[in-house]
Amino acid sequence: MKKLIKNGTIVTASDTFSADVLIEDGKIAAIGLNLSATGAEVVDAKGCYVFPGGIDPHTHLDMPFGGTITKDDFETGTMAAAFGGTTTIIDFCLTSKGVPLSESIKTWHEKSKDKAVIDYGFHLMIGEINDKVLNELPKVINEDGITSFKVFMAYKNVLQADDETLFRTLLAAKEHGGLVMVHAENGDVIDFLTKRALAEGKTDPIYHALTRPPEVEGEATGRASQLAGLANSQLYVVHVSCGDAVERIAEARLKGFDVWGETCPQYLVLDQTALEKPDFEGAKYVWSPPLREKKHQELLWNALKSGALQTIGSDQCSFDFKGQKELGRGDFTKIPNGGPIIEDRFSIMYSEGVKKGRISLNQFVDIISTRSAKLFGLFPQKGTIAVGSDADIVIFDPNIERELSAETHHMAVDYNAFEGMKVQGEPVSVLSRGEFVVRNKQFVGKAGAGKYLKRKKYNESSEVKQSETLSI
Repeated sequence: MKKLIKNGTIVTASDTFSADVLIEDGKIAAIGLNLSATGAEVVDAKGCYVFPGGIDPHTHLDMPFGGTITKDDFETGTMAAAFGGTTTIIDFCLTSKGVPLSESIKTWHEKSKDKAVIDYGFHLMIGEINDKVLNELPKVINEDGITSFKVFMAYKNVLQADDETLFRTLLAAKEHGGLVMVHAENGDVIDFLTKRALAEGKTDPIYHALTRPPEVEGEATGRASQLAGLANSQLYVVHVSCGDAVERIAEARLKGFDVWGETCPQYLVLDQTALEKPDFEGAKYVWSPPLREKKHQELLWNALKSGALQTIGSDQCSFDFKGQKELGRGDFTKIPNGGPIIEDRFSIMYSEGVKKGRISLNQFVDIISTRSAKLFGLFPQKGTIAVGSDADIVIFDPNIERELSAETHHMAVDYNAFEGMKVQGEPVSVLSRGEFVVRNKQFVGKAGAGKYLKRKKYNESSEVKQSETLSI
């Protein structure tokens, strides 16, 4: 059925204007004043912003970690995402050494099949580089449409890859049109600091942060950036948490290196004192990189405003406090890493960013949606409101004041990382390809409605221009 969204204020990464939006066959068919369409359902967006659907480039749904599995799967996780204004996610597909990449991809398709309520794609982990992996990459990119690859520089003896693997992945990405992502922490140094802390009887959650200081993130970020420059390749640094890493990214971009940076809401509004909460409550806030001292928050906000960082991911990776996070009582290294963030990413960025004057309304859209669409081969199908684009739309009421809480969120997990935080603004209705997933704050979507997205190559995304990488 045709839909006509009227009386709203459309906001894209570049423009803000009053207009109507006509939706037909899942696409935006027209944008203009006083549009009319015979037989169209009229949706009144008076007093609301009409945003392109959020794109979350960093999620971990139904993922094994530390002997357990994340609480949110592709159904509950994408439902929560939709309530939060996100209409596309890109999830991380883990691989195992010696196992064909195709097997890991198959596993992730099985996890997501008939579950996702919004559209989704995959990043692929690269844990080793050899002839078998190199021979598979062209098919992964050209047929599976997976054009981004993650290398872990942390989690020694579990996920961590060596520098040769990272460098050869960068070279392969340059050749085939992929984008390399890194979890940038020096895993060798963390391993040493962790063993020393445990030997000294330091087992509480706060030592998770103290054994992963900002310096190890800054060092790894700088090393990865230098290797990207040497390979003349492209690099995306995930979940940047501190000023040390921001400086290395800014330096690389000044040199003309094709380096991009993502941060997450948790690093912008929470700090490492959360890990000091009594009765093991600090375990709720254990993720990697860890929360930092409060002084880093404004450094990250400034980096988003200046363009030194360009995107916001949730790093959604939820574990219940009871029965999962509690596995690490008496040993912080056994606390499953991750937090429930997917639902609150959009609103926190609007409330703390736009309403408090840290970023503009158009920067918000770029950071929350458009830039990720461009970097990950989805633009202009996703990430904007334009004729011909998918009708992924968020009708957002900026005047609603509310409190974030586990009692009202839609994630499957038993706590909210932002419990009690007051925000202004809420997605009221959310459409994916022209169909309501959330309508007047009620879920009306269905499991399996989300489509798997085959993405364009990085070097086929003409919107990602080298000149844009030079701005800081």
